[in-house]
Amino acid sequence: MTKISGGCLCGAVRYECSSEPLRTAICHCTHCQKISGSAFSVNIVVPAPSVTWQGQSPTSYADKGESGKPLSRKFCRNCGSSLATEAEALPGVMIIKAGTLDDKSWLKPDMHLWTGSAQPWVQIESGATAFPKGRA
Repeated sequence: MTKISGGCLCGAVRYECSSEPLRTAICHCTHCQKISGSAFSVNIVVPAPSVTWQGQSPTSYADKGESGKPLSRKFCRNCGSSLATEAEALPGVMIIKAGTLDDKSWLKPDMHLWTGSAQPWVQIESGATAFPKGRA
């Protein structure tokens, strides 16, 4: 993989990442459920300096994660697509919402986080790396 790219639903905000992902993870926390409008959020973690934005700059929403630490949620001001998160608990990285990727064919999450908040009908595969809260 040479470059990761993606953007919002309306195309006003685009991004490129020049680095390989550090991690791919599924987060089941209640905040990710709300921000994704689904049972969980599929995320890729990349070095923040490797991400560049094109088109409109994303809008930010100051939030606190389940850990209680500050988060900056990035989204499109036009269509509302959730694009990325920067977390004080994870300095130097950006968490990109995998649903915004142009090419998802390579995506294979390697861990589940906040499984204690997972919807009861969500099946986490046997043997998966999983944490009841954030990563230990």
